[in-house]
Amino acid sequence: MGKIVIEVKQGDITEADAEAIVNAANNEFWMGSGVAGAIKKAGGEVIEEEAMAKGPVMPGEAVFTGAGRLRFKYVIHGAAMGQDLKTTDKLIRHTTFACLNICEKLKLKSVAFPAFGTGVGGFPLKACANLMINAVRHYESSAVSLERVQFVLFDEAACAVFKQVAKAENA
Repeated sequence: MGKIVIEVKQGDITEADAEAIVNAANNEFWMGSGVAGAIKKAGGEVIEEEAMAKGPVMPGEAVFTGAGRLRFKYVIHGAAMGQDLKTTDKLIRHTTFACLNICEKLKLKSVAFPAFGTGVGGFPLKACANLMINAVRHYESSAVSLERVQFVLFDEAACAVFKQVAKAENA
């Protein structure tokens, strides 16, 4: 049990440097646009088919699937929103913890997260960054295998916000 290294990177989550990536999902796990669409496009429809077979779940829960054509061991699907495609601070926090629990169950050392709910969910970016980074920090005391959490943001502005929050958390 130790400190989890938090990294913030700009780029495509399907090219992240981690054992698994997280999909910002709805609770039925159909993969439309945004992060889910990028994962489905790069990894194949098999990821969506496998995820949908494990749903629906309650918003705030997570499941894992294989990674299709992607080089990762797994894709973890965090249901940060329901069918209304809206999220809340509570759902973002619960979903982040649910994904971290799956990482521990799978004995992963590294995982890459997107920002939950900031695309179609319309959740404020800075609030999301605070919730997710704070959740990782609170999870540290129970983490056994997890050593590194990456936040991979597609655009520069989002990346800057997450870096600012991560820096403040480490101060």
